[in-house]
Amino acid sequence: MTKLTCFKAYDIRGRLGGDVRLTSEALKLALAKGLQDAGVDVLDIGMSGTEEIYFATFHLGVDGGIEVTASHNPMDYNGMKLVREGARPISGDTGLRDVQRLAEAGDFPPVNEAARGSYRQISLRDAYIGHLLGYISVNNLTPLK
Repeated sequence: MTKLTCFKAYDIRGRLGGDVRLTSEALKLALAKGLQDAGVDVLDIGMSGTEEIYFATFHLGVDGGIEVTASHNPMDYNGMKLVREGARPISGDTGLRDVQRLAEAGDFPPVNEAARGSYRQISLRDAYIGHLLGYISVNNLTPLK
């Protein structure tokens, strides 16, 4: 992978969310700024679970998504879960090592303010709940005992 080829030379759209950890919001906003500096139009779905980033990425047909989370790790940890277009996970074998090499090289061009991406907060919660309810027949549910 050549320098910055993980970024496309056309409309780049991504979804961003974060979990309930105390550091998630600050990390998410710093990540959003970095993505915007690289020309990405960021849609922030707010506080969310990893499954919601998968849904948002697929549902809206965007280039990728990032959930700020440390998953099952202790609450004082934090990190990121990355997904590609079509809600496909990014792992060591599917691009994560390339991202690591780019980050370690640190050879990023200066920010071009004219090409800076946008930032917008959106809610997909109703669409996500509707999607989940599509798997069941609500009329067949019985009360819990």
